Amino acid sequence: MNARGEPEAPRVVMCVDMDAFYASVELRRHPEWRDVPMWVGGASRGVVLSANYPARAYGVRGGMSSAQARRLCPHAVCAPPDFDAYSEVSAGIVAILETFTARVECASIDEAYLDLTGAGRTVGPPALVGERLRAIVHDEQGIACSVGIGPNRLVAKMATNSAKPDGLLEVHPEEVLAFLHPQPVEHLVGIGDSTAAKLRPLGVRTVADLAALPRSALQRDFGLRAGALLHDLAWGRDSSRVVAKPGERGVGCQETFGHDLADDAGVLAELLRVVVKVASRMRAAGVLGRTITLNLRYADFSTVSRALTLAAPTDVTDEFYAAARRLYAQLRTPSARVRRVGVRVTGLVDRALVCLQPTLDEPDYGWRDAERAADNVIRRFGPQAVRRAALTRPVPKRPAPA
Repeated sequence: MNARGEPEAPRVVMCVDMDAFYASVELRRHPEWRDVPMWVGGASRGVVLSANYPARAYGVRGGMSSAQARRLCPHAVCAPPDFDAYSEVSAGIVAILETFTARVECASIDEAYLDLTGAGRTVGPPALVGERLRAIVHDEQGIACSVGIGPNRLVAKMATNSAKPDGLLEVHPEEVLAFLHPQPVEHLVGIGDSTAAKLRPLGVRTVADLAALPRSALQRDFGLRAGALLHDLAWGRDSSRVVAKPGERGVGCQETFGHDLADDAGVLAELLRVVVKVASRMRAAGVLGRTITLNLRYADFSTVSRALTLAAPTDVTDEFYAAARRLYAQLRTPSARVRRVGVRVTGLVDRALVCLQPTLDEPDYGWRDAERAADNVIRRFGPQAVRRAALTRPVPKRPAPA
């Protein structure tokens, strides 16, 4: 029950995990490596940070020494890590997640949890949200992610692990035990190899075997706290909450250019590309926004930003773009080369709760109607079905480092 004595909505937690994240970012720059074994990390010394799936077929795993990985797969390609690139992609993905809910917790650079409890009326069924989210991440960032949905963090994480690679799995509350209990006990989140080894003498091979042990027996062998935790995990219980970072919900997108741009025309074209994505995602989420923030990153990695509040909330691309151009004129440093632009819209309100007052000279059908029609065409035929003429040239890819 909530504070008003009403029954609480069933919890819905989503876990989003990027597949082989560091390796996937590198594969954007080196598509020729996609079908060959590769890892990110040291070539012969150090550790493997991330390996693609062809390398994993040879037994190469993240955290493994590079020397061991080289013995397992001598012909693999090794890429040195580029943490600036990984951080930029991660920030872009977080901006996508925050389109759907303000309750986003980043567990790491490549994993996040979303609390979608009670959000079905505004963003849609959880599975549909997950598929939309995966499609946007793939379209904007060029990498795949796996999504798990469950009644708590534990089940959501386990569902994500089962959905990998590049998949989605939803486990409803009544399906939790049927999903968890057949799995090997070492697959249970929170149980490592050492704990699994201690459980084997007790006859525990599966999660069901663990669930069959009395809580008191587990507490006797593992301690009061650890034993109680093991018992709860085996029964799919997890009371931990998604803890969102402080801040206001917004809809954002950023674009790192294929090469640094010095001409205003080129930057403004890419700025329009970003604004189109933001406005489209707002219309899909059923929200209007009033405050737009522009973020510029220059070639020397210095960053500047400025915000502007509109007279009324909107979801029209041209209104956001006009505001973004004003902000760009205020922020632009002559002759400086721009590496990235980002746009974020805050002050969000549910479109159904806003009455938009038309002007006397406004036609019966305007840009908002045209954009919604274009959105419908894109949803049916793909992102290239309808494009603005200014955006028909492809985005140049960032050259591979020498």
